[in-house]
Order: sequence, then C-alpha cells, then structure tokens
Amino acid sequence: MSESAGKTLTVAAILCGVCSVLVAGAVVVLRPRQVINQDLDQKKNILLSAGLYESQDKIDSTFNQFVQAVVIDVKTGEVQQGIEASKFSQEKADKDPQYVEDIPKSQDFATIRRRSRLQKVYLVKKDGALDQIVFHVYGKGLWSTMKGFLSVDRDGVTIRGFNYYAHGETPGLGGEIENPRWLEQWKGKKLYDDSGEYRPKTKVVKGQVNPQDPNAPYSVDGLSGATLTSNGVEGTFRYWLSDSGYKSFLGKVREGVIQ
Repeated sequence: MSESAGKTLTVAAILCGVCSVLVAGAVVVLRPRQVINQDLDQKKNILLSAGLYESQDKIDSTFNQFVQAVVIDVKTGEVQQGIEASKFSQEKADKDPQYVEDIPKSQDFATIRRRSRLQKVYLVKKDGALDQIVFHVYGKGLWSTMKGFLSVDRDGVTIRGFNYYAHGETPGLGGEIENPRWLEQWKGKKLYDDSGEYRPKTKVVKGQVNPQDPNAPYSVDGLSGATLTSNGVEGTFRYWLSDSGYKSFLGKVREGVIQ
C-alpha cells in the first residue's frame, strides 16, 4: 500500500510541475497581447469621453489623428517637457516615492489617500487647434475605486463627455454610473462657479435636477438607491478639480498657454 501511495504522489507531483510550467508559459506568451488589449481599451475609453469613438477597428487611427498625450505636474499645471508621454507609465508613477504625495484628510474628497503629482493628460486637437482635454479621474464609491475619463472643453469649464471604465459598485444601483443615459447628463455641465475664482461646483443631487434651480448648470441627477456611490462621484469631481488636482492646468488652458 505504501509503495502504491508513493507512486501516486510521484505522479501527482509530476503533473503539478507540468501544469505549472504550462501555465507560466501561457502567461509569458499571452502577456504582449494583454498589454496591447489594455492599451486599446484605454484609448477606446479616452475616445468615448471625447465623443470620437467610431468602431473597434478605428481606435488606433482615430487616436493618432486627434489625440496628443502629455505629462503634467498637477501642482504647477505645467507640461513636463523632459518626459516623453509615450514612454511614461502612470501605473509606475502612482507608486514612485519621488512623485507620490499624501493628501491631507481635509482635502481628500475622493478618499484616495495619495496621488502622484505627475499625471498623463490627453489634448484633443482638430485642424491643429486645441478642442478639448481628457483627464483620468478616480475616487472611492461604496465598494470600489471608480475610475473614469473626463473630457473638458478648451474653455476649461464645460464638460464635453464623461465615462467610467472600471468600478465594483452594486449592479442596478451604484453600477448605474456606467449607464449611457446617466452619463449623457454630464455633457454641457459646468465644472466651476462663475465668480472668477473657479471654485469646483459640480453636484450630484438627490432625485432629479430642477431646470429652474440656479445650480442646474452644475448638477446631474442622483443615482436612485445609491447615495454613497453618488457622494463618491461628487467627491471625485471635487478633488480632481481642486488646487490639488487639475485646477492649475485648466487655468493655463483658459489663458491659452496650452494649445
């Protein structure tokens, strides 16, 4: 019996070793394709937020025709001329102690705790002139970190498009943040007040927006049964439009420094 058990264990060990090699080999072989697919998916979501997505087979050509990636310092709003955007990894920058900064709790409206001061943004140009800018934004919802792309008009104030590409919110409730009908409401909304001080004013209201409300230009309908997710969306906007986010860069856009 012991000899039989030994043979069984030997065969099992060999099978486990072979399977491990096969799985590791598959990971190595498929990794380049995964990277390509991830890149295409990101480009697709950027184009969706900018209203430029046509079809899967035109992603690369449309992106290359209209979109220019740059890396900015969110603290100064300046484009980092010494950094080649095509070789810049946002994922690595978000973990690099050289760039990562803790966010004071009183300012962490998106509940993300820390962020890299270097962020990749996307300039959308038509006929050689700046048309809109696409930013990566993210913040905590009820269950997850909600990640999306926000497109802003060259006036630095008006939303051109918005979409979420990753989240773990409850389907049918908070998960409605990816509903095209809800996302459509964001188009044309204003990010800042009209006082000249550019204070973030975007709101996700309870219920539906009253068109007669003076705050209607800054507001979208809330998500029914998903108050905490709605609060997370509002907090995401409040943080990324603040002095700690893209406010300085958008100021340079309004001034015509970014073209």
